[in-house]
Amino acid sequence: MNPVRPTVRGTSMLALAVLAVGIGACSADPDVPPAAEASATTEVSAQAAPAPQTTRQLDHRLDDELFAAAADNDAARVRDLIARGADLETRGDKGRTPLVAATKNRASAAAVALIDAGAEVNAKDDLQDSAYLYAGAEGFDEILEPALRHGADLRSVNRYGGTALIPASEHGHVSTVRMLIAAGVDVDHVNKPQWTALQEAIVYGDGSQRYQETVTALLAAGADPQIRDADGRTALQNAERLDQDAIVALLRGR
Repeated sequence: MNPVRPTVRGTSMLALAVLAVGIGACSADPDVPPAAEASATTEVSAQAAPAPQTTRQLDHRLDDELFAAAADNDAARVRDLIARGADLETRGDKGRTPLVAATKNRASAAAVALIDAGAEVNAKDDLQDSAYLYAGAEGFDEILEPALRHGADLRSVNRYGGTALIPASEHGHVSTVRMLIAAGVDVDHVNKPQWTALQEAIVYGDGSQRYQETVTALLAAGADPQIRDADGRTALQNAERLDQDAIVALLRGR
């Protein structure tokens, strides 16, 4: 009786298994664990492919471009950047929003485009200037008018505690004064230095025609000439002290 011999099929399967183990052992680096090899491969791939810009980076780029477009008074570019997602209320140099920056540059077309898109007209920068307050103070009626239509806070005050009407009167911006009076700004508001709009039109004015018109508009709106300044003087006393004869006549004619 012949002894049992392994079949060719059984021998072949055993040999293949042994061969596969040997090949796997030879292909691996004996000094580098498999996990480390995978990590190294991933790291090389990451270095080879540049990381895409994040959404935040793209947003910041759009915001920077919005400030540039506002500075250039490029209303069309402003509208395009807003449509692409630029932040209307992003803050830049000195805490300014794009609208405040545009207003302070008197970039009127850009400012109006920002206001029409919904920019906050009462947002203040580090100096407590908003687009509304600054446009009023400087007589930028083309910016003030839409600011008033888009929710300007008539009680808002600047760093001196004054409404927009007080510096507008100080500078003799007659049309601006009339616009602010018509909007309903308090004509008798007293700021931190204890001046009203009427007092500032006299103390900081020169009695010229535009200041006469400013005083006339304030008096017609009901401004009280008896309110005294920090030194206890009335508007009439200040006008007399400064030899503003035409304004003295206006005040005495009441």
